[in-house]
Amino acid sequence: MREIKSEILQEKYYEINHKSGLKIYVMPKENYSSSYAVFGTNYGSIDTKFKLEGEKDFTTVPEGIAHFLEHKLFESEELDAFEQYAKTGASANAYTSFDKTCYLFSCSNNFKDNLKILLNFVQNPYFTAETVKKEQGIIGQEIAMYYDVPGWMSMFNLLRALYHNHPVKIDIAGTKESISKITDKLLYSCYNTFYNLSNMALAVVGNVDVNEVVSICDECLKYSEPIKIERAFDEEPKDIVQPYVEYKLDVSMSVFSFGFKEECKTAKRSLRDMIETNILLEIIAGETSPLYNKLLEEGVINESFSKEYFTGNGFEAVLFEGESNNPEKVSECIKEEIKNLRQSGIDASRFETVRRSLYGREIMEYNDIDGVANSMIYCSFNGYELFDSLEIYKEITVSDIEKRLQNMMKEEYSALSVVKA
Repeated sequence: MREIKSEILQEKYYEINHKSGLKIYVMPKENYSSSYAVFGTNYGSIDTKFKLEGEKDFTTVPEGIAHFLEHKLFESEELDAFEQYAKTGASANAYTSFDKTCYLFSCSNNFKDNLKILLNFVQNPYFTAETVKKEQGIIGQEIAMYYDVPGWMSMFNLLRALYHNHPVKIDIAGTKESISKITDKLLYSCYNTFYNLSNMALAVVGNVDVNEVVSICDECLKYSEPIKIERAFDEEPKDIVQPYVEYKLDVSMSVFSFGFKEECKTAKRSLRDMIETNILLEIIAGETSPLYNKLLEEGVINESFSKEYFTGNGFEAVLFEGESNNPEKVSECIKEEIKNLRQSGIDASRFETVRRSLYGREIMEYNDIDGVANSMIYCSFNGYELFDSLEIYKEITVSDIEKRLQNMMKEEYSALSVVKA
């Protein structure tokens, strides 16, 4: 057990390399009445082509299988996990993203029982041909519903405009056609590969005791022989597919996603790259930026406007999204602002204001136990430690941000997606 401290925050957490093969992170929080736990696997919707170390050939599985597996894992031959949680009073959920799948609960009572439920159901899959067929109908309806969600369609149409081959362009739930190819055998194959405890992590935060957590894990976790998973993606060209895409829906105001495709030279970005880019985006279009306030005052955007450094294994992009009656003007203004900042440089006082603001926001986030637990999982899968970002914020200079700006957000790799009536 390793204790990791932050003098800045006066916080600490524990990292445990459990004998089962699982990485466990526990942050006890004094004066908190509730607890939150998340059990995650380093496996998401983009992981459709993989092999284990030593295997000759890659296995390719249908798109949407990670999300399908997440749905199915709650079921069992007896009481399903949601029914078990209903008895303890916990609030439980799960989610699948592009690169991970997580199962979670929060509770004020019965923490021990709730953690046992979590560990047990995630380790005990139950799939049959009949239950898989039933789920295909349910998820097929879910997929169809997303075609009527403006923000969802706007984002995925943008990804399809940016990416030729990378599976990030495919809906996390897959397509009706792809999920029709899923079988119980394929689900077990993916489960046995990616739900190995050496590919997973558990994070627990709040009104918890580290020794109790370890004791429950000792009781519930089954040893996994460590494995190494190799993931593969088809080669992705540097250029985009198309600069503009439009989709029709009954909306009162157009919804847009505008983005820049970045060249992805490594599987994962460094934490410093992430923080530098977030500072840069805040300077360009954050709520205190001249550009944001100009567009807001002119009524070109509203408060739904957002920006994101969107990155994962084999993909990297900068996204701006929101509602507008003139999405083309928004995209042109963003490009113009980036061009101006490249030419004139970034004002040092503006940089310092943004750096301090984001640093302060980062510190405040440690009060949010579910945010901390999910960050622990993210850090575990990406090779960071939870408190690393605090030191990086203190070190970054305006010249670091200017250098980043020179190498990012090139106009020829940008695309605009609009959903309009």
